[in-house]
Amino acid sequence: MSIEIQRFSRQLEFIREIDKVKSIFRQTPLMDKSRKENDAEHSWHLAAMVMILAEYAPEGTDLHRVTKMVLIHDLVEIDAGDAYLFDAAANVGKEEREQEAADRIFGILPEDTGREVMELWHEFEERETNEAKFATLMDRFQPFLHNISTEGISWLEHGISRSQVLSRMKPAVEAFPLFWDFLTSSVDSAVEKGWLKPS
Repeated sequence: MSIEIQRFSRQLEFIREIDKVKSIFRQTPLMDKSRKENDAEHSWHLAAMVMILAEYAPEGTDLHRVTKMVLIHDLVEIDAGDAYLFDAAANVGKEEREQEAADRIFGILPEDTGREVMELWHEFEERETNEAKFATLMDRFQPFLHNISTEGISWLEHGISRSQVLSRMKPAVEAFPLFWDFLTSSVDSAVEKGWLKPS
């Protein structure tokens, strides 16, 4: 088998493998409230948000790189599963589980591509570059937007409070004033409407 065919075979194997992400369901409801979204839908929505909200990214941000990050950031959940952000027990050992998953899943790819995807994933997780910060903003803001668009369905289901939402969102959102203002006013409104506990 030629090197080119071997490379193509590994690329196709990876593409088949990541189809599994369509079966990883999250706690975020669809905006029509019909069911909860899966990881593939979440990642697609983030990629669309990057395109539409690009003007709010820090100057000089490589938006193509941001799009790559949001498309691959949850692939590790094929093995590691989705840990609900407000579930402390489910998040114990998450980093180790996800690193093991990244090693296996990204290892399917040809070495150079696998290395690129691993680097993107680590960059997203470390949240230090402008690209990672904007990708993280999209990742945190999307389920928040779903909650305020569905009368707090998942917040009510899990008994989430104002302080929990702000604590989770602040590190990703406070550097983006327009988003932060929208978030805080929306949180206050959600408390008034009974979608979030006030504490």
